[in-house]
Amino acid sequence: MGDGTFSYTIVDEPRKSGSRGNRKPEAVETTKRVAGSFKRNPNLSFREAANKLFFKMDSSDEEYFASPGTINFIMNNKRNFAVHPINRNRKKDGEFYRLYPELRKYPNKFRSCTRMSMETFDMVLDSIKGRLMKRWTNFNHDPIHPCERLIVSLRYLATGSSFQTLGFSFRMGRSTVASIVRETCQALWKILQPIYMPVPTQQMFLSVADEFWARWNFPNCIGCIDGKHIRIKCPSGTGSLAYNYKGFHSTVLQAVADANYKFLAVEVGGWGQQSDGGTFSASDFYHHLKNGTLNIPPDAPLPDPDLGINMPYVFIGDEAYPLMRNVLRPYPRAQLDQSKEYFNVRLSRARKCVECAFGIMTAKWRILMKPIETTLEFADDIIKGICILHNTIIDREGIDMLLDELAENSRTIHLPSRWIQDDDSYRMSTGSGCYVRDYFSKFVNENKLN
Repeated sequence: MGDGTFSYTIVDEPRKSGSRGNRKPEAVETTKRVAGSFKRNPNLSFREAANKLFFKMDSSDEEYFASPGTINFIMNNKRNFAVHPINRNRKKDGEFYRLYPELRKYPNKFRSCTRMSMETFDMVLDSIKGRLMKRWTNFNHDPIHPCERLIVSLRYLATGSSFQTLGFSFRMGRSTVASIVRETCQALWKILQPIYMPVPTQQMFLSVADEFWARWNFPNCIGCIDGKHIRIKCPSGTGSLAYNYKGFHSTVLQAVADANYKFLAVEVGGWGQQSDGGTFSASDFYHHLKNGTLNIPPDAPLPDPDLGINMPYVFIGDEAYPLMRNVLRPYPRAQLDQSKEYFNVRLSRARKCVECAFGIMTAKWRILMKPIETTLEFADDIIKGICILHNTIIDREGIDMLLDELAENSRTIHLPSRWIQDDDSYRMSTGSGCYVRDYFSKFVNENKLN
């Protein structure tokens, strides 16, 4: 055919599927030669031929590589540059090389750019640079430095800009930015999680209980639990599984927070369609709680000499959560009297810690204010990376500085108030849970705040 350089036979019967394993290098060269013969023949439309014709080869490997789909990919998806000319001057015109040295001279501007102090940034970089370091290879002569990778990732989390926008700014390809962000978030979780969000021990829970009593006047509380819907782009093939009651697609972050707005535990990946109670019932946290493997301290008396009965340590949640021996929720509205209403106020006062934690995290990392346009697995990595950064910054810089920073920037911390009657979850209440809640109610009513 024309000036074709490879002989083949056009047949009218359907092409049989060839093996995709053990492909030979000769098959790749054959495909290039066949594609070249199409491209050089002006009398034949490659698109029409590629859609209608296929080639009967002697080798199943060659048959696969010379298939219309493969030829079409080679002819129409060919990269013109190994590195685009715009990106070749990254070290001269890229945002990192132009801005980062200047930011190091001005700590306040550095904090505004990275959402953390220079000392915290340097600590994080030293911790994860081993996992971000790329070696020089014959096809990668200029690997991107871990510091630049961390800056790119923090700018993505802090601004919510698209990979394409950051690529133009830092003079990188869109796919390069995406891979940098994912690898960095995975490294943050892998390295920092054992340090700043370890698996809670009994001693840690006792310390949390002391902080809740000292700061929020709620006894025997070892954490407050809630869920947050994180906006995502509708995942393909999921139907309405990710569509929540608020009217957008989401994945659910369930978290337990301490009295200082830090996360004790997080679980990511619940479907947006589920309620907080449904997400809780399907979570690993619930199964550990049910099986008694959460390292919860032994029962202890409440801090009142007149009430000497030992009471369990509890997590506190809103109406969406079931009432259990170690999980307290407010009394339903239909059952309220003066004492029960006061108990609800005291419980909600302590429970707001987890709501504040979500609000602080969202105000700082603005990617959470828009849909995350990645795969579900990638979104999970992003959310976990943000959660561990949240804890790291509070541990190293303190919560007061963080709150002052948010106030100076005129950002508001949104504290959603969901007083939704949930009779089904109330029916899940166990007898022991009701007894524990009534005893706690008696305590707070006998020890009212001034």
